[in-house]
Amino acid sequence: MSDETRKKKIPGSGLAKGLGVTMKSMTAPSVTQEYPHQRPDLPPRSRGVIGLLEENCTVCMLCARECPDWCIYIDSHKETQAPASEGARPRVRNVLDRFAIDYALCMYCGICIDVCPFDALFWSPEFEYATHDLLGLTHEREELREWMWTVPPPPADTTNAEPAKEVSGGGGRAERVRPERVTRSEETEAEGTPP
Repeated sequence: MSDETRKKKIPGSGLAKGLGVTMKSMTAPSVTQEYPHQRPDLPPRSRGVIGLLEENCTVCMLCARECPDWCIYIDSHKETQAPASEGARPRVRNVLDRFAIDYALCMYCGICIDVCPFDALFWSPEFEYATHDLLGLTHEREELREWMWTVPPPPADTTNAEPAKEVSGGGGRAERVRPERVTRSEETEAEGTPP
């Protein structure tokens, strides 16, 4: 724009333009969801709370050690199992006594879920666990177990994708084929020269 056209603008045109945008948004239909009466539409893999599958937990403590907030509390004891066969030594295994997450400290980073080598922790889309007491935000393993049943199933495989490493049994590398050993005499026979 040149300086001449800028000077010829009608005073208050910016105000009128802003009021027009306001009127347009006032007449548009509302998209507000009335939360207590209507549950919001969450994305399928949204992060709500962490569900615990106790059968998979081996009390390796990786989740508690890697948590940047130190909000996971795990207690366990060791039990000796009878030997599987005669002559074998008895096995010692950890038994989970307490698994608790303090959601007052948790920052929902998901590191505990990522580092769990036995798939014992999962994201659940549940988000309604507010309380009036700060101590009520520490959830024990019984509550974490209940949220496990709200975890959605994993998404379906993509049609043109490679099969998962767990299914195909490979680590993504081509299988190594060991070349056959050729002796010195076979080598000279193939070339046709005397040894």
